[in-house]
Amino acid sequence: MGMFRKFEVAVFRFVRRDPPQGFVHRGAFWLFVGYLALSLPGWLPGTTGRIFSDLAGLDFFLLVIFCIPLLWRFIFQRLLWKVRNRLIVTYLLMGLTPVVLFVTLAGILLYVFSGQFAIFAATSVVHDELEHIAATNSTLAMHIAHMLDQNPRQRAVTLLEERDQPAEHEYNGLRVAAYEDGKPVALEPSAIQMNPAPSLPAWIEKAFPFRSIVMDGGQLWLRAADERTIGGHTTVVISSVPIRKENVEAFAQGLGRVSVYSNVNLDQDNAPAPRTSVQLDPSRKPGEAQVQIGGADIAAARKNAIVGGTLPSPLHFYDVPVAFLAPLATVDWTSGKSLNTYTDVTSRPSLLYRRLFITSLSIGDLVREMLIAIAIAFGVLELLAFLAAVRLNQTITRSVHDLYEATLAIDGGNLEHRIKVQRKDQLGALSRSFNSMAASLARLLVEQREKQRLQNELSIAQEVQANLFPHGRIALPMLELHGVCLPARTVSGDYYDFLLFGNTGLGVALGDISGKGISAALLMATLHSAVRAYRFAGETLITEGTAALSNPRTRHEGEQEVECAELFEEPAKILSLLNRHLYRSTQPEKYATLFLAHYDGLTRRLVYSNGGHLPPLLLRANDSVTRLDRGGSVVGLLDELVWEQATVHFGVGDILIAYSDGVTEPENDFGEFGEARLLEVVRRHRHLSLEAISEQVIQTLRSWIGAQEQPDDVTLVLARQR
Repeated sequence: MGMFRKFEVAVFRFVRRDPPQGFVHRGAFWLFVGYLALSLPGWLPGTTGRIFSDLAGLDFFLLVIFCIPLLWRFIFQRLLWKVRNRLIVTYLLMGLTPVVLFVTLAGILLYVFSGQFAIFAATSVVHDELEHIAATNSTLAMHIAHMLDQNPRQRAVTLLEERDQPAEHEYNGLRVAAYEDGKPVALEPSAIQMNPAPSLPAWIEKAFPFRSIVMDGGQLWLRAADERTIGGHTTVVISSVPIRKENVEAFAQGLGRVSVYSNVNLDQDNAPAPRTSVQLDPSRKPGEAQVQIGGADIAAARKNAIVGGTLPSPLHFYDVPVAFLAPLATVDWTSGKSLNTYTDVTSRPSLLYRRLFITSLSIGDLVREMLIAIAIAFGVLELLAFLAAVRLNQTITRSVHDLYEATLAIDGGNLEHRIKVQRKDQLGALSRSFNSMAASLARLLVEQREKQRLQNELSIAQEVQANLFPHGRIALPMLELHGVCLPARTVSGDYYDFLLFGNTGLGVALGDISGKGISAALLMATLHSAVRAYRFAGETLITEGTAALSNPRTRHEGEQEVECAELFEEPAKILSLLNRHLYRSTQPEKYATLFLAHYDGLTRRLVYSNGGHLPPLLLRANDSVTRLDRGGSVVGLLDELVWEQATVHFGVGDILIAYSDGVTEPENDFGEFGEARLLEVVRRHRHLSLEAISEQVIQTLRSWIGAQEQPDDVTLVLARQR
């Protein structure tokens, strides 16, 4: 572990956290350490402190970038691990987010609409005033033209009779200038005469009739100009009203506060176009805008601003200020070029609402109350929807929590744990299904333990049964032997045994018990013990007979000699004894097929009796086949039956093939394995040892069965004359 890694581990152990893993986590840690290290020298004065401050700022920027994926990982691995938190986030994204976006959009649209309506209301007053000035100017132009045509030599044109002349303040600031063929014309009364008279720019000849806001001599005017030609003389009349505080007060009537900014750059040829922006300024009152005109801030522009009106107090909490900025089309009187005069209108929704419904206040109040009622109804519906979502969230998360706790209890071994179910919905059905699963699991565990116990007992039974079959290599000097039994299940119902009588005698037993499994295995053990009992009884007779023959007194008394293994040399008699034993000691439906034979090595003679078993086959050296089928019915089914027996002689190389039905009866798509296929395999490999021949038969049989389960016990006994 390097030095840096040791430092990381020490720091995180100190704060009781796991050391960072991965490039992002470790990078964020070292960026944070670097930020702390660079921040301290940043307090130094001069260039050194600025350099360290800049480096700390860059380090902090990189730290924020590295923290974004860590925060994302923390959100998903910690905060959103619980289903409850995921559902809350889902509700917020699907329910609250559209509402917030809609309300925000509606607020923006309402603000823009309110500002635009305020601008429209203010500019409409300006346009109405311009229309009034234009109408007045048109009348004056016609009047002055006629007066000059009637009396060309008069020194001044009287606009009104002396008795009709109003006071000076009643002119509302209207100033008139008249020209005849480009020369100024004196007007009476002199109070209405514009002094100094505005010049006649060359561009105005193509603009009649003219009405607009103009910039003339650094002053904003509402100006109209008209031209009349009578008697060969052209009369031009210009009417102007200066934009002053009194006019702006009229514009702001019922709107709030209106500001007109006129400090625009007039040098349009050399200066860049005025740049206007609206920004938030924390130093200003709520609702006011930060304005830049021609690059100048609001503080500089306000020096020449014309402000009128006042912003009243709010009527309610949502009666917030609404500020909007818009340009007024202005013409430079000298050059005729277009300029932008900016007007800033600050109003309130209540003022705009009253202005909108100025002709029907009663209907407006009704509409307002309806809108408020609808908003309250929507709010209540949203609250009810939120409460319903919270309730649904609780039901879902409670069910998930119950399931989680139940799984922990089951995993801890408490199989009796059950979830208390009170709901009848799908979550309740899921809880009931979990309880049913837990009960089934407990029952299955009990059954599994019972099955394991039975399996152990079957394993023991299998070991016991394996000891019943012959062990080791059993053979006579003149006869080679081999036997194999493959159970279809744990234990087998097939039976085979080899019984030696001295060095030249051999008893062969091969049987098949009806049924499979434990019952067949028990009957097989019964049959095995019975056959062995008769075999040991034969040994006892042999021992007793030998002792009698060795006693001279018994020989002289004429007692008969006892032949060795005389009892087992009579297979038919043994079958009768076994039939009586099985019939009286087993159930009526239980029986067995049994083939018994006694082989005498000195004479190569085989005495056999077949009790309903598949006839063994004697494959001669010349490939001829002898079926050993003499005998009788199955053993243990009926009482007082009699079996026949027969004798065959072995030649050198002859092979005895004894088998159960598990060898010849397995089927596939081509039919049964069959006796002929068994003989074919043995013929093909008869030169091999009996063990190898047996393996070839078993392998061929498995290939015939394929992937299917072994249908029955497979038992095969082979004997070959040397």
